[in-house]
Amino acid sequence: MHEIGMCEGLVELIQQQAGGRRIAGARVRVGARHAVVGEAFGQAFTLAAEGTPVQDAVVDLVITPVQVDCRGCGGTSESLDVLAACPDCDSADVHVTGGDELVLESVLFAEEGRDVSRHPG
Repeated sequence: MHEIGMCEGLVELIQQQAGGRRIAGARVRVGARHAVVGEAFGQAFTLAAEGTPVQDAVVDLVITPVQVDCRGCGGTSESLDVLAACPDCDSADVHVTGGDELVLESVLFAEEGRDVSRHPG
């Protein structure tokens, strides 16, 4: 399961940011190319976080789309499907870019109830 390795890395990163404090939540942005499924990600995160200060954290997962550039009609669109066809002309002759990020956007510390942004803007 791809998600478990990803979540183990995220739990480790969150713990580094936490410095021993308990975590109430985190916001994670994952590109569509990772083919993450929300429910599977949640289960994998729960397993990876078990027994750590992150174990009770609620994770807000945001899936970001890929950009689809059609070689046929020249159209540009976004999609959560990495095997997308052009929505304008149905051509499968497309170039897909982006959607490969994995970003820990913020961490919410339990005892302070405050959000600490990792990537402002």
